[in-house]
Amino acid sequence: MPAAFETRALDEVMTALADPTRRAILHRLSAGEARVTELARPFAISLNSVSKHIRLLERAELVRRRRAGREHLLSLNPAPLDAAAAWIEGQRALWSRRLSALDALLQAEDAAPAQAQTVTPETAP
Repeated sequence: MPAAFETRALDEVMTALADPTRRAILHRLSAGEARVTELARPFAISLNSVSKHIRLLERAELVRRRRAGREHLLSLNPAPLDAAAAWIEGQRALWSRRLSALDALLQAEDAAPAQAQTVTPETAP
């Protein structure tokens, strides 16, 4: 079972990714560093609202902030995405195995009545 810190970090990443505005901000930052005002420009929401989205991304450690004089420059930190992708892949593998086992069981159950029906009194022992 994952540690409480890992679970909380995963929850924060998933929460951050749940919003299309935050995903768009991450997509923009994947092209390189940007100022907060640059990130806010394409959105029809206030700068304050964009700042709230950015703070949530920072809390999830998906975004790094550095100051250059009066400017705040943001960049993407892909490490939490890699950790979330690893968790998702682990879940996918787990459920693929479980569903494959269930499928095999159901196939066997479906085949069993068909085999029982093919036995006739002439072929019975």
